[in-house]
Amino acid sequence: MTHDGRLLRGQRSREAILGQAVSLASVEGLDGLSLGRLAAALGISKSGFFAHWRDKEQLQLDAVDWAVRQWTEQIITPALRAPAGVRRLFALHEARLRFYADRVLPGGCFFLAVRTEFDDRPGEVRERVSKAMRDWLAFVRRLAAEAISCGELRADVDPDQLAYEMEALGELAVTHSRLLDDQRAVEHARRAVLQRLRALSPDPSLLPED
Repeated sequence: MTHDGRLLRGQRSREAILGQAVSLASVEGLDGLSLGRLAAALGISKSGFFAHWRDKEQLQLDAVDWAVRQWTEQIITPALRAPAGVRRLFALHEARLRFYADRVLPGGCFFLAVRTEFDDRPGEVRERVSKAMRDWLAFVRRLAAEAISCGELRADVDPDQLAYEMEALGELAVTHSRLLDDQRAVEHARRAVLQRLRALSPDPSLLPED
């Protein structure tokens, strides 16, 4: 096998491990990651892990980065195809809810699982999770601000407040659908944000009625 072939195989192995790590962490948290369990799930030896990670903390950090990549590819990128303004903001919310409804991750949401795990635990993993969440909220605020600047949301709308409300409703869609077995939680979260955006838009016809 050529050097390039070995590198490609190693990269694919690393990505498969990280994908499995994010899936497991969405259920059991980052502390629940076990090299033994990951190895068994992927059918590889434990020694294969040490070619990629020096310790468990580095695996946790890379899992956070992989989850950010997954979130970007499956939620942010599709939303950016919508026209800039209030439609893009709503498309972002819908893409997030679709991610949950499609059960991409067995635990629903990686970030919801790990941020409650690390919110009071100082260290590099907490900082990485915190940065991911800050970047996400900043992105939602930016889309809200763009919608205001192009006249599709009222000038008196507070982007920080709107981003907070959308985030809270997104979280509830996960917890209510799973913990309370509420089959309509995702639809409730969708409708709540839709009604909020229509009420704040000078031209609510830009958005669906329901």
